Amino acid sequence: MIINTGNRTDIPAYFSDWFFTRIEQGYVCMRNPCFPAQVTRYRLDPSVVDCLVFCTKNPRPMLSRSGKLDAFGQYWFVTITPYGKEIEPNVPDKWEVISDFQELSRRKGKNAVCWRYDPIFLSETYSYEFHLDTFEQMAAALSGYTPVCVISFIDLYEKTLRNLKGVKRVEREMQKKIVQAFVQIGRRYGIGIKTCAQEAGLAQYGADTRGCLTKEVLEDALLESLSVRGIGRARKACPCLLGNDIGMYNTCGHGCLYCYANYDSETVAENRKMHDPLSPFLVGGPRREDVLRDAVQERFRSGQLRLYL
Repeated sequence: MIINTGNRTDIPAYFSDWFFTRIEQGYVCMRNPCFPAQVTRYRLDPSVVDCLVFCTKNPRPMLSRSGKLDAFGQYWFVTITPYGKEIEPNVPDKWEVISDFQELSRRKGKNAVCWRYDPIFLSETYSYEFHLDTFEQMAAALSGYTPVCVISFIDLYEKTLRNLKGVKRVEREMQKKIVQAFVQIGRRYGIGIKTCAQEAGLAQYGADTRGCLTKEVLEDALLESLSVRGIGRARKACPCLLGNDIGMYNTCGHGCLYCYANYDSETVAENRKMHDPLSPFLVGGPRREDVLRDAVQERFRSGQLRLYL
């Protein structure tokens, strides 16, 4: 089984103590975000968990204890963007995160660590030229530490438009232009460009549009073949293996104005007040109305080594 932690919140940045306690206890409970009384309990045991997948903007709180996870396969997405505190109020300085990324890569292997530069949006401050300049600086610093960078263009949801005044939709022609430029920069530094949830037509401009968390991606990270079965997908057309997420919406403290996973800061603050580092739930604890089921978990690793070329 693959356990995801980062589609709904940033566990490494804000809930690392809780996560390591769950590893020690050997299980975690997750509420269905649509039907909160439906609770799934997952065993956190390397005999049935092939890979832990993290998505974070700040891996530092886990770095010193990352050895406690060595029994598990791991894949890390680390998001490093060019935006300032007016957009990402509580995200650490990008050069600090780049340093932590480098250390994480040394510990886990470069094929197990992926740089995300997303979402991309345009404004008077964050122009096309600004993105190209900053992306190249970052690519130079991350060269040799990862083979891939995942990009996507901002989705202008109603709450995004409310929070991000003056942001511009990245139109189709500009998407092409950015992809082409990033691909060229990436080639200079040994970093391929993948797109996340974007149209497949961008492949003709050099991007890999086949998915950022596919079976093949995990096989390259784990150096072992997988026989993957029964994993849900967040989007019908997306080939990525995004099911079994143990995070919770409206809990991330970064405060990014473009965030899709938080409704508003007040809801986040209330949820974080209910966080108990000793609870099997990320927020709160068991309730009388809960209907608990144990997840059906099976090992996907085949035992057959996979060579990364």
